[in-house]
Amino acid sequence: MKILIVTDAWKPQMNGVVRTLEMTIKSLKKSGHIIEVISPSDGYWTIPLPTYPDIKLAPFAKSDIKKRILAFQPDAIHIATEGPLGLSARSLCIKLGKPFTTSYHTKFPEYIKARFPFIPLSLSYKFIRGFHNAGGRTLVTTESMVNFLKEKKFNNLSAWARGVDISQFHPEKRFMPKDVYEGLQRPIFVNVGRIAVEKNIEAFLKIDLPGSKVVVGDGPQLNYLKEKYPNVYFFGAKFGNELSRHFADADVFVFPSKTDTFGLVIIESMATGTPVAAYPVTGPVDIIPNSKAGSINKDLRAACISCLQLDRNDAVTHAKKFSWDAVSEVFYNYLTPDYKPKHQKHTFVINYILKLILFPYKLIKK
Repeated sequence: MKILIVTDAWKPQMNGVVRTLEMTIKSLKKSGHIIEVISPSDGYWTIPLPTYPDIKLAPFAKSDIKKRILAFQPDAIHIATEGPLGLSARSLCIKLGKPFTTSYHTKFPEYIKARFPFIPLSLSYKFIRGFHNAGGRTLVTTESMVNFLKEKKFNNLSAWARGVDISQFHPEKRFMPKDVYEGLQRPIFVNVGRIAVEKNIEAFLKIDLPGSKVVVGDGPQLNYLKEKYPNVYFFGAKFGNELSRHFADADVFVFPSKTDTFGLVIIESMATGTPVAAYPVTGPVDIIPNSKAGSINKDLRAACISCLQLDRNDAVTHAKKFSWDAVSEVFYNYLTPDYKPKHQKHTFVINYILKLILFPYKLIKK
């Protein structure tokens, strides 16, 4: 099949959405499919995302997206994100009568609420629901997210889990060739990922734990947390083998987020043998219970201490259940639902508001 994937999240960004798409595309290509990706890094004029200057958005790419759709003539179109590229692709699919699927990777309304408390959740969900319900199927990370979004009146939901690259995230990387946390008092409690308010990292940093707390990553909240918590070790962003070693050499991975829909880092940590402590929320509740690979508790400290008693081999065994090839097969099987894309009542209003917001940028571009 010729598959077109449109995403506002792509390299050089490094996050769960990008890694999911990269690994899915890799597996699909291995199976012989032809993939084209439309992303902000394709030479489009971009603007920084408010509160996330490292993330670039491409708001004026619609005409080029149309040319690429008509030239590529895809058998299936998947829109991965709700940003400007996703909105443009969605609008074109409706206009051209081309079926498409979408995916819901993050609790976007909660992210907006964390930054702009004055914006009602109901308004954000109305926009997101309209975006996804226009497509034939919305792929979400877990069954608990399916149930959550059903209550929000989303339609045609299917669970599409996440996988782990066990060749990269491997228990043999522990202390090889040496401990990356050498000199720090054990046990090592680590959080890895984007350092931002919606990740709730401060909940981890506030609790009293033995040993050392480490944060690996970068993001808009980094300087604030470094100043407020001088006794925490901030190691910056890590990639590739270095990233794997920072998982493997820790004693407990702490996942305090309450807004993620899955938490790819959870199974990456488990694959290296490091158990995971988390709150009992969507994502962790779908992965951790009865696994012997971690602990969930409303008391995050209790979950952290409990993880110190777990066998690292059990975490590795549990992570092996998450295969990227299996994940990609699920994605492929959901790509071409039998439906006609449809307009949503509030689409015109949303597009008009976006045009007003982006008008100053359009003048700058000219």
